[in-house]
Amino acid sequence: MTTVGIVTGAGRGMGLACARRLADQVDRLLLVDRDEATVTAAAKDLSATGQGAVVEPFVLDVTDAAGLAGLAARVGELGTLRAVAHAAGISPTMADWRRIFTVDLVGTALLARTLRPLATEGTALVCFASMAPLLGGTDPDPAVDAVLDDPLDEGFLDRVHEAVGPGVDTGIAYAWAKRGVHRFVQREAVRIGPLGARVCSVSPGLIDTPQGRQESASHPGTERLLRQTPLGRQGRSEDVAAAVAFLLSSEAGFLSGIDLLVDGGVCAAVRTRAGRT
Repeated sequence: MTTVGIVTGAGRGMGLACARRLADQVDRLLLVDRDEATVTAAAKDLSATGQGAVVEPFVLDVTDAAGLAGLAARVGELGTLRAVAHAAGISPTMADWRRIFTVDLVGTALLARTLRPLATEGTALVCFASMAPLLGGTDPDPAVDAVLDDPLDEGFLDRVHEAVGPGVDTGIAYAWAKRGVHRFVQREAVRIGPLGARVCSVSPGLIDTPQGRQESASHPGTERLLRQTPLGRQGRSEDVAAAVAFLLSSEAGFLSGIDLLVDGGVCAAVRTRAGRT
């Protein structure tokens, strides 16, 4: 049986780091990214390392339903879906609030829905979320959560705007979208569990990537969070990739529907400090 893995956002940063780890866990590995030059170069470099998997680039925007159908068809041609690391996403400085919801939450739901028919015993997915909704600003709101829980609804973005309010900006959108990913993973675990398949999310903290550096430059509060991080440093892409590799491995075979926070302890520090004030 040929096992197949998928990594989205695989051209650089945490996605590429995940691809390096996943290459040892599957027979065939599809690197997915919307940037053809970047993902082709990544596939070439990873192939040159001689790691176990045969690596193939796949150019795709994860919000493109037709393109996702093509990805699923390619997996079916190659073998059995074993592992998916869905790292593709955008952050607050990269787009407007509608695009952030579309890529980070709707794209996640589209990918999961498209791959669901391929899920079988031993299939595992990890969806990238964020520590952002855990740091405040997205206090539980039943009205908003009800909208987030239906990201494939035709009027989803208009419903989000109505529920969150006219003050929605890119930072708020990012936090709510990632809260939506947390909630989506819980529901998806219930859907695919009877098939013997699993899904979890991972929530990175301050990670030193090109995208992370772009955000840090635009948000002075990032430096404050770094000072509060108990481990005293930013994370590396490899730190997150190691966590993802574990969640996708058979050693995590009884983990599903959970979020793994990879933040160096900063959320714990913020919560502890808030509890003392």
